[in-house]
Amino acid sequence: MTASAFRLVDEVGLDFERGVEMFRTISLLLFAGIFTGNSMAAVNVEKTEYKGWKNCYRVSNGEVELIVTADVGPRIIRYGFIGGQNLFKEFADQLGKSGEGEFQLRGGDRVWKAPEDPIATWAPDNVPVEIAVTPTGLIAREPVEPLTNLQKELGIDMAPTGTHVTVEHRIVNRSLFPLEFAPWALTMMAPGGFVVSGFPPRGHHPANLEATNPLVMWAYTNLADPRWTFTRKYLILHQDSNNAEAQKIGMFNRDTWAAYVLNGEAFVKRTQADGSKTYPDFGCSFETFTNNEFLEVETVGPLTKVLPGQTVEQVEHWALFRNVEVKELTDDELDRVILPLVSSVGAAQPK
Repeated sequence: MTASAFRLVDEVGLDFERGVEMFRTISLLLFAGIFTGNSMAAVNVEKTEYKGWKNCYRVSNGEVELIVTADVGPRIIRYGFIGGQNLFKEFADQLGKSGEGEFQLRGGDRVWKAPEDPIATWAPDNVPVEIAVTPTGLIAREPVEPLTNLQKELGIDMAPTGTHVTVEHRIVNRSLFPLEFAPWALTMMAPGGFVVSGFPPRGHHPANLEATNPLVMWAYTNLADPRWTFTRKYLILHQDSNNAEAQKIGMFNRDTWAAYVLNGEAFVKRTQADGSKTYPDFGCSFETFTNNEFLEVETVGPLTKVLPGQTVEQVEHWALFRNVEVKELTDDELDRVILPLVSSVGAAQPK
């Protein structure tokens, strides 16, 4: 930089004093540019290939990145620190493929309609999607599904610095008739970790006599399964690649959140539920599922009568964290390690 500055002085024929003054000015400008560089970070969206898919989009702010598929989906197939692990599950034998006749799990994050229906919910999403790039991310929109006359889309809004991302899971009713359903945001996590979710605020008897929330079981739920841990304030579910038995549980919490911890990193998703509205599955705003291949972290919106052309959405706030070490699964330890992470992830109040 010094040599370039003095070459500039020589070329314009300035005297020594004016040259020194210009050098000082150039140096200050360069220093200011370096000093403020981090605060001027921005979100970058670029088309890229990812594990066999030619048409994917990478959304990054230099610290974290998302990969969104355009050949199928819409799916967010990767979320991680730059150069780090993908906290989302990937089914290796389904990557890079498209056009299948039946629904493919593939991995990552997706939007479904709830309550679960073996036909309509599992409608294939194996064709190309439309991508609209925005200043802070993108919108990925599938064609109208022939089977359901629904159209699903994901809206991604990444912060210019840090790890925070807002993801809007939307479903549009493109049929000619009103339909009742709820938006359902499902994130498939890579194996080997555990999820933590909090119960609504706890109280004491006899001061608090009213019921606070449902805790919902499925026919295959087994609370004696060792992958479950329950404390007074939290539920924890471990993913075990050696245990193929499916497990699932659901509950309602106005402040719906989950933290998945894997290899010293944590993925947090958070949303707000509306206690005045009806939710699927006996009133669940949060559900989690696991088997030997993955663990799924799910939030659910309220049941809504959706008129033709109308849209429902489930908005989640995400963040990633490093150096997360949970030494024991107790209320005190989870209060110390997990709760501050959750508190830092914003969640808009329901309208």
